[in-house]
Amino acid sequence: MLLYTLYAYQWPGLVALSIFALSIGSFVNVVAHRLPIMLQRQWAAESQQPLYPSAPISTTARTLGAKFNLAQPRSHCPHCGEQLKIIDNIPVISWLRLSGKCRFCGTGISARYPVVELSALVLGLAVVAAHGYSLPSLFYCGLMWTLLALLLIDYDSGLLPDQITLPLLWAGLLLNTMYPLVPLHDAVIGAMAGYLSLWLIFWLFKLATGKDGMGYGDFKLLAALGAWFGWQALPQVLMIAAATGLIYALYQVGTGRQSSSSAIPFGPFLAIAGWVATLLHDSVLSTWMVY
Repeated sequence: MLLYTLYAYQWPGLVALSIFALSIGSFVNVVAHRLPIMLQRQWAAESQQPLYPSAPISTTARTLGAKFNLAQPRSHCPHCGEQLKIIDNIPVISWLRLSGKCRFCGTGISARYPVVELSALVLGLAVVAAHGYSLPSLFYCGLMWTLLALLLIDYDSGLLPDQITLPLLWAGLLLNTMYPLVPLHDAVIGAMAGYLSLWLIFWLFKLATGKDGMGYGDFKLLAALGAWFGWQALPQVLMIAAATGLIYALYQVGTGRQSSSSAIPFGPFLAIAGWVATLLHDSVLSTWMVY
């Protein structure tokens, strides 16, 4: 069905979308890898700050202060440290051309890089198939790719950075103010209900078990999804996230990869639910309008 829908569009537009989506996927790889490191370095550097401004800063703090961001240092092999050439940074194609190995040291390069790039492409094509070439599709693509970055970061490090979740929340509210995908009051209620629903579950679980069931980043991510889709979408989002999370947990425990007491990040499953809500948004709204 997806391929049939896309076939109706002219190929130049699909080619342009594919190139752009693959490039975004490459950037998502950078964000997913570097942002957690940047945050950890920032927290470590802050912990080394002296109590009084006149006190000397430790060598550790100076080392942690070395420039490291999304742009610097430039892309390089993590094994030999050689800087990659531009031709080695072409999404998917470079990995295939080099047979998944560094041209300098021959060390294998993770297949995750092209997989993420292709995932960004599939998400972009899915949005166009669902919503056509339109302004909402542009917004939805940005949401889908942002959720992809959050999925990877939370899966790798257990973090849902405020640097992404909070701008995503405000973007949803601002978008529904200027170019409403849902009525603004639904978006505002969705943001509040998204945050408070998981906040309430968190505290009920903590009072019952004495343990933290999830992180505050999950509250903010669900609030962001509520800001984008309105409060009507939240029950479906939570059901999809809970179902996919349960399936993953059962698989991990059943295959012996994790114990039943191991923590599993909830953010990736909220991201998956966000993808589903994006592609089926009109269906969700029409379902609630019937009632």
